[in-house]
Amino acid sequence: MKIPFLDLKLQYEDIKDEIDQAIAGVINKSAFIGGEYVKKFEENFAKFIGTSHCVSCANGTDALIIALKALGIGRGDEVIIPAISFIATSEAVTAAGAKVVYVDVDEKHNLIDPDKIEDKITQKTKAIIPVHIYGRPADMDRILKIASKHNLKIIEDAAQSHGARYKGRMIGTMGHAACFSFYPGKNLGAYGDGGAIVTLDDALARTMKMYANHGRITKYDHEFEGINSRLDGLQAAVLSVKLKHLNDWNKNRNRIAHDYIAKLETIKGIDTPEKDDNTISVFHLFVIRTDGRDKLSEHLKSKEISTGVHYPIALPFLKAYQYLGHSESDFPIAAKNQNRVLSLPIFPEMTDDQLSYVVRQIQEFKSK
Repeated sequence: MKIPFLDLKLQYEDIKDEIDQAIAGVINKSAFIGGEYVKKFEENFAKFIGTSHCVSCANGTDALIIALKALGIGRGDEVIIPAISFIATSEAVTAAGAKVVYVDVDEKHNLIDPDKIEDKITQKTKAIIPVHIYGRPADMDRILKIASKHNLKIIEDAAQSHGARYKGRMIGTMGHAACFSFYPGKNLGAYGDGGAIVTLDDALARTMKMYANHGRITKYDHEFEGINSRLDGLQAAVLSVKLKHLNDWNKNRNRIAHDYIAKLETIKGIDTPEKDDNTISVFHLFVIRTDGRDKLSEHLKSKEISTGVHYPIALPFLKAYQYLGHSESDFPIAAKNQNRVLSLPIFPEMTDDQLSYVVRQIQEFKSK
């Protein structure tokens, strides 16, 4: 049985008529840059998250840069982020002119460890970027308490957590701003790149909107230098269609993930995500931890099961950050987990037979 990691073609086939009509509408109206489709998506997404404003942009990395710049964070400042994330999280800090400061993660979920944040705070620290990695919310109560104590900004990196909740609150509503990616493989994915920032702050929203559009609101009234980072009309139309299905897709991901957990937790040597009554994960990724990760991955590949590793090198250990002089002893949990994590196939249309086949092959490998 061939199991893809994600099946975007099947997703498209399920909503083909809606998608095709949306794309045709954009073409018929030549609404390629800005216009009604972008405005409609921004309104719908802000409503979905529960914020006052959504500022769309070209991608999730730009979203982080725009939020940092609009909050006045730049040269001489420090920003705290977790040691495990996609490089966009740290890349954005550097692109804004600030210095990235890493904090180790918790062993079970690769979320930033609140117990270790305050040790990294200095007079230069201006913000914390908690990453809701794999679709699981970070411990926001503790992070917000630390930020309040030290007068720090919070930018939620919600690139993998569209629709996740923390103690009943939607991810994206707890920081000064929250940044989303609409890369095609995300739970809410476009048919190309796309991103957005949400906020409850009117003034911040205006500044972010201007920064993403050459520092202007009207065509030639540039109040400051910005960048050109726009979500195009075709992507906005696709996202508006998909947004209507997102809750159902996330429910399916949850069902599949908990079925995985029930079947895998009895297999010795496989550590699965733990249930937390305070959070609702949207399982953008289903990540197990196991010794011999690479051999298991090769075994599954031989059985035509696609897997992924997110992320095989923790951020502080990348060549890009050698100049910071970190060693594995600085971030022992990240160093350990980077060699043990394996992402199994998960997508809303995944069948019980497909899941059972994946589990059987893992059992077969572990029994040898």
